[in-house]
Amino acid sequence: MLTVLAPAVLAVALWAAWLGWDQQRDVRADGTTTGPYEAWQVAGLALTLLAPVCWAAARPRLAGGVWGVPAGLTAAAWYDWSDDASGLFALGVAMVLVGSLAATAAVSALIGFARRGRALR
Repeated sequence: MLTVLAPAVLAVALWAAWLGWDQQRDVRADGTTTGPYEAWQVAGLALTLLAPVCWAAARPRLAGGVWGVPAGLTAAAWYDWSDDASGLFALGVAMVLVGSLAATAAVSALIGFARRGRALR
């Protein structure tokens, strides 16, 4: 339970730290808008989430490493984006879920293979 709950709570906190404070869209000179997040913010979030994923994946139950972070990111995205009047926020939240699940599964699998290889020696 802790291997799922701790990364989920940490993912919500890291979302707030990296993305929660930047809610304004930037207007370029040609009138187009970008944002609200910059690429460095998303990259920072992804890099700092590696630590809880690796911690959870190194525990005996590998599923914690796979499900904890995506659950937290999905909850944070839902909370952050749910005020969107267009309704498209649900598509974005689904993309966060699928993308983070794929990334955490890949990292967790690598950690699991590394642990298994070390145990065989």
